[in-house]
This record gives sequence, C-alpha cells and structure tokens, in this order.
Amino acid sequence: MNTRPKIAVIGLGYVGLPLAVALSRRYQVTGFDIDSRRIEEIRSGHDRTGEVEDGVLRSVTTAFTAETKDLAGFDIYMVTVPTPVTADNLPDLGPVEAACRTVGAVMAKGAIVVFESTVYPGVTEDICGPLLAKASGMACGQDFFLGYSPERINPGDRQHTVDRITKVVAGQTPEVAKVLAEVYGSITSGGAFIARDIKTAEASKVIENAQRDINIAFVNEIATIFTALGLSVHDVLEASGTKWNFLNFRPGLVGGHCIGVDPFYLAYCAQQMGITPNVILAGRKVNDDMAGFVAGEILRQLALGSQSNAALRFLVLGLTFKEDVPDLRNTKVVDLAARLRQDGHHVDIHDPMADPQEAREHYGIELLTSLSAGGGYDCVIGAVAHSAYGSLTGEALTHLLKPNGLLADIKGMWRGMELPARIRYWQL
Repeated sequence: MNTRPKIAVIGLGYVGLPLAVALSRRYQVTGFDIDSRRIEEIRSGHDRTGEVEDGVLRSVTTAFTAETKDLAGFDIYMVTVPTPVTADNLPDLGPVEAACRTVGAVMAKGAIVVFESTVYPGVTEDICGPLLAKASGMACGQDFFLGYSPERINPGDRQHTVDRITKVVAGQTPEVAKVLAEVYGSITSGGAFIARDIKTAEASKVIENAQRDINIAFVNEIATIFTALGLSVHDVLEASGTKWNFLNFRPGLVGGHCIGVDPFYLAYCAQQMGITPNVILAGRKVNDDMAGFVAGEILRQLALGSQSNAALRFLVLGLTFKEDVPDLRNTKVVDLAARLRQDGHHVDIHDPMADPQEAREHYGIELLTSLSAGGGYDCVIGAVAHSAYGSLTGEALTHLLKPNGLLADIKGMWRGMELPARIRYWQL
C-alpha cells in the first residue's frame, strides 16, 4: 500500500461527501455517486444536505464523478451508500450489493474495500466479500481485502464532525487494520480505534443507534402515561434532569435514516439465529406508534374545546426528521399528517429547511412557501424544533390560528410563552 494511497468514496450523501472532503486534505480522492444530478450540484459548489459549506466545497481538490470508469486504479474504496429497510422492515442490502458490483468490476489487485454503511454483523465478510470476488474474478483475502469503519455522521451536528470524532476501524488482516487506522487517524483529531475484527466493528455501530432508539422509546412511552395523568412530559423531564446521572432524552417523532432503521438490522440478525429481540422491537413499536398517538391526542384536545372534529384545518410546522437539517429521509411527520387526513381533515405543511422538490417527489407533499398569509387554522402543530419556529413570537403564532384555536407543541418549543386567552396551548 502506498504511503499516500489513492482513495475513492462511493456514495456522496450525508456521510460520503464530508468524508471525501476531509480525506482530500491529505490524499488524492475521487467521490462517486450514481445520481448525476447530485454530482452536478456538488461540482457547482453546493451541498443540499448542508453538511459541507459551499465555500469549503468550492475549494476542495476532490474529483467528483458519476462514471464507473473513473473508479479504476484506486488503492482504497470507501463505501458509504444507504442501508434502508423494506416495507416489511427487513434489511434492504440492494445499494450495498450494487456498490460491490461496481467496485468489483474496476478494482485492481491489492485494493482495500472498506464499508461505512450500517449493517448487521457478518454482512461485510459473508455478503460483500463474495460479491466483490465474483465481480472482480479475484480471491477475497488474497488479491483484495475487506475493512469496516462505521460512519458516525450526525446530520446538522457541527461539533461531532468526521474530522473530530473517533473512528472505529477493522480489517480483514492486522495489516489492513493498521492501514485504515493510519488513513482515518490522519484526518480526525479523535484518532482511530482498532476493533478486534470486522464483525465486532459492525456490531458496535448497529447497537449505537439501537441504544438511542430504546432510550427515546422509554421517554415516548412515559409521555403517553403522563398525558393520561394530565402532566407534561417536558415538565417532568426538566425536574428529573436535575439529577446528575439522569439521561437527557426527549420525546417526539423518531425518524431519519439511522435511529428509525438500524435497529431492524440488529433484530433481523437476532431472528436469523432464533433469538427474539424483545426490547429492540418493543422500542421500535413505541416510536413508530408515536405519530398516531400524537394525532389522536391533538384531536381529543380539539374536541375538549368544543370544536367539531369534522373538516378541521391543520398547519404542521416542520417536515424534516430532525431540527435544523434538510433531511427528509424516513420522517414520521408524514405519518402524523396522514393520520389527520385519514379522518377527513385538511393539513398544510411548512418547512423552511426542506427541499420542496424532494417533499413532492418522495411524499407527494406540496410545502407552503411562506407563513406570511396567516391562516385561520383550527390547530397549529409544532412538529420539528427548527430554530426558525422556536423564535416565533406569541403574536405570530396567534396570527395563524382561529379564536379558540389550539397550539400543539410536540417538542416543547414554546413552553412558558405568554399567549392570549383566545388561544389554547397543549404540550406533549
């Protein structure tokens, strides 16, 4: 392996593009994506995900391509493609398998193929290795080698970026692990941690998100209990949070491409071995049911206000899966809106962070372009805690509602705000 290996990053989404940019500061790097529109956008100096600032993107030396032929002759291939689930919540390894066929067709002897995509233990060696061998006509572990380094990108997080976090690495051989530790360690101040083996590294990643999912599920479940008791879970958590070792998790709709998906990979792996992952699946069910619970509780609050539940007008503030990011993947706000529409209500959605074209293409949703027209809505729902929404004044929120309208605050954005008597307020 060269002391300055040539590196190709396969997949330029939330994970791949920041990784390619960070690597290009020390290595010759080419970024590849099958989406030619994405390549054109990046080449123009813009990243719609917001993970890489436009000024930074315009200054990098990274080459970007959608042409497979441009991937020949690299020393290291880093695969950062998505790992979604099917409609039945089973692992969908299609993108990873396609990446293996693409890389296998162009790589030369001695190449290292390292996967960053979240998978269950065994995928890299049992599925990816044979696919690469078939596509290349070479022997895995002899002519080319495998590695794994789980991605830890947190969309919108400007503190725990790829150049500051600890990177877990593992290799098919100790020599490969050493190479990967040197490469990843050279681009991050957090250094590299060499895991015992590839399966251990795969397992370490998949439980990171499963752990968060279960903790959030607990908070969501107690939210349903406290709502029945007439308590706000935000008020309860504020009090409990004064204890030094209390874990700071918040309730809400759990979507996104990681927390809302990865636990199913671990559950699938367990079930293949005859083990029932009770806690993991229970947590997933609680979180997946949260949109329905919130919609039902909001409708109950409206009924208590003597408003008919027929043909009400709702304004949902926020569509992305998380505050202050444009990421629409697996957002559960669509489930909330669908539940309200199912009962015959009119639902408008606004989100200044979301790409209107993506919202239209992926969910069939036409986003409102502005809130300036006011509303006359029966209910305004604060679904995503974007900074733009948290800074709205009581007057601005009142302007959106009918007299005796309901301001439903899922995220506790407007706790303590003074509102006129003609506006009712409910918080989860």
